[in-house]
Amino acid sequence: MKRRALLLALPTLALAGCGFTLRGESRIPFTRLHLDAPGLGSAEGDGFFASGAGVARKLRTALLADGKTRLVADPAQAEATVRLTGETRGKSILALSGAGRVKEYRLSLRLTFSVLDPAGRPLVEPTPVELFRDFTYDDAQLLAKAAEEDLLYRDMEDDAVRLILRRLRSLPVPR
Repeated sequence: MKRRALLLALPTLALAGCGFTLRGESRIPFTRLHLDAPGLGSAEGDGFFASGAGVARKLRTALLADGKTRLVADPAQAEATVRLTGETRGKSILALSGAGRVKEYRLSLRLTFSVLDPAGRPLVEPTPVELFRDFTYDDAQLLAKAAEEDLLYRDMEDDAVRLILRRLRSLPVPR
């Protein structure tokens, strides 16, 4: 019995002895950011969002949820500016049936982001983000497929925000 317990404890001791620890959560290295995106108003007041700019809205929410990062309206007061440009959605036919009806669509979300320091120099060069989702289509399920399309676009927006946040977290801490 003692031998079995020793054999079970051996891998645990080996991991602890090698210095293995979980990575933990990394933080964004900036305390004040300016978000520059089409479709966004000023950071203050009720009219922050205009139409469109789904990724910008979700990125703003994620940055504010960080707790350590504040969004400022004036780029001169920010340690860095996150600039989002060219957010476009696309929908193309992927497959047709023998009768010429659409069987599958490919949805796309494209945008470009960059990060600038207060002097306007790029910390992150303009980086394209392109995401795609394929989904089957059926004329008999029109409402369900429209809801699925909206869900897939929201999923792509979430993925784009995660990519941008991961890139922000990899930046060195400003001095």
